[in-house]
Amino acid sequence: MPTRRVFEEYGPTPPDPRWPNGARVALNFVINHEEGGEESVPDGDPKSEAGLTEGSSAPVKGRDLAAESMFAYGSRVGFWRLHRLFTERGLPCTVFAVARALERTPMCAAAIRAAGWDVAAHGWKWEMHAGMEEAVERARIAEATGIIARVMGAPPLGWYTRYAPSEHTRRLLVEAGYLYDSDAYDDELPYWREVNGRPHLVVPYNLAHNDVRFIRQGITSGEEFFLYIKGAVEMLLSEPGGRMLSVGLHNRIIGQPGRAIGLARLLDWAAAQPGVWVCRREDIARHWMREHPPG
Repeated sequence: MPTRRVFEEYGPTPPDPRWPNGARVALNFVINHEEGGEESVPDGDPKSEAGLTEGSSAPVKGRDLAAESMFAYGSRVGFWRLHRLFTERGLPCTVFAVARALERTPMCAAAIRAAGWDVAAHGWKWEMHAGMEEAVERARIAEATGIIARVMGAPPLGWYTRYAPSEHTRRLLVEAGYLYDSDAYDDELPYWREVNGRPHLVVPYNLAHNDVRFIRQGITSGEEFFLYIKGAVEMLLSEPGGRMLSVGLHNRIIGQPGRAIGLARLLDWAAAQPGVWVCRREDIARHWMREHPPG
């Protein structure tokens, strides 16, 4: 059955999320760990993935060694810069991990475990699930879940598909035992959905507050990124009630030094705001389940 579209949920008076310590904004930084999970000729793909890289003036047919190198920068350098920025400040974050990428970067995986960051599955490889046959998708979810469980020592509690889930994705995730998914961009608070007669939590993501804007949509400096996200948080703090804000990061994008300096300023600013709860996505999900159970 096609997924029903829902155009209204909480309306003008959304529930008070009752974030810990009276916070008004739950601020969740998400590191997308994808390097090694992208399409590549050495992995049997017909071409190299060039999406969300610094770009090229000439498209390359087949293997693109430059694009491969830009991805590798993310796991070789960018990840460790982000890791230092968060751990030096004692701030938590979430990792959206492509299973194949996490498996291929054991030093990064060990650092994620040691930092206590939560890992949500971002697929087996960096691929679209929209249009995927149900049996294939079920196998992909099982493979991704198993790899992350083995590498991290525990199965992932959350899932985020690359851009577009299929009509089957959410049901398959419920069957696989996931606590929540983030395959939605339609709200600033979590909400419940009934899937196969069972309540399932959705913790929405967003692409508006994301470092992809360095590649596609005009942000050119770390200072601009700092001001853009700071402004979003200030807007939420000025409104009644409480909200959550997801800030998407990529090792190979914001991990570049001229951009990371803006993230450093943002982390320092956010940590000093009494109304901001910097938290993991798992923390948001568990808080919502406890404070706002289904029904």
